[in-house]
Amino acid sequence: MATTEGRFTPLAWFAFIVCTLIWGSTWFVIRTQLGEVPPSWSVTWRFALGAAVMFGLCLVRGKSLRLTGRQHGFALLVAVSQFVLNFNLVYRSEQYLASGLVSLTFAFLLVTNTALSAAFLGQRVTGRFMIGSAVGLAGVALLFAPDLGKPGGEQMGLGLALAFGGVISASIANVLQATSQGRAMPLEAGIAWAMAWGALIDGAVAWVVSGPPVISTAPVYLAGLAYLGIAASAVAFNLYYILIRTVGAGPAAWNGVAVPVVAMALSTLLEGYQWTLTAVAGIALALIGLTIALTAKASQS
Repeated sequence: MATTEGRFTPLAWFAFIVCTLIWGSTWFVIRTQLGEVPPSWSVTWRFALGAAVMFGLCLVRGKSLRLTGRQHGFALLVAVSQFVLNFNLVYRSEQYLASGLVSLTFAFLLVTNTALSAAFLGQRVTGRFMIGSAVGLAGVALLFAPDLGKPGGEQMGLGLALAFGGVISASIANVLQATSQGRAMPLEAGIAWAMAWGALIDGAVAWVVSGPPVISTAPVYLAGLAYLGIAASAVAFNLYYILIRTVGAGPAAWNGVAVPVVAMALSTLLEGYQWTLTAVAGIALALIGLTIALTAKASQS
């Protein structure tokens, strides 16, 4: 694909809008997977379906699925960090937090990605980026602090810890992708095998933690599973990589700021999230801080 770095073409706008709407709604759909089915089994079914779709896409497009032993080892590392640790923590965090609030914590992937890249890949971090990150984290503190000291606040604290654990796990996978070995991986086949390895490990973890396989035949559950496995896992990842290759990683990262806006709107409409002045101020401050950090990162990329 010819690159038009920094310029949003009609295809780029399409990819940006669709990814934002899909990933913005994903957080609420995850809640339809909680309850009758243990979280680890829901994660297993999601990536088993996602892997099947990715393998099918590779076959339809004529993409080779062959990886070397070294590449399978790399796909396994991505699987553990992204499709096992990250999503098992995310699904559990939504047992304690509104879906929109979990999405807000994941906007901080920009911060953790940059911190890990600086530590392990030698990338430079500007003072403006650090200021933006500090402002964003202050916004999160303002959002959660009033409720952490109330009865039941320990449950919110646990949900927040699980969510940020998922953020760190996802960042590890992102930094792996930024290494020379990650860039050399075939994109479609790499995603397909990483999801497949992830589903296998998720299944093993689920069996140990929750017992034999469990799945719900409720239409809402199956529809949510199809949406998460096909749209959110297979389709959106492919569109996002098209976006990155068209406009560059910096402009594409605005998706991370737009997604929580959609997620919070859905959480308000569908979960009855109650807004307070403190919550409004905290979320606004978090998004302002992330915007400052993002523009600082974009200016140095």
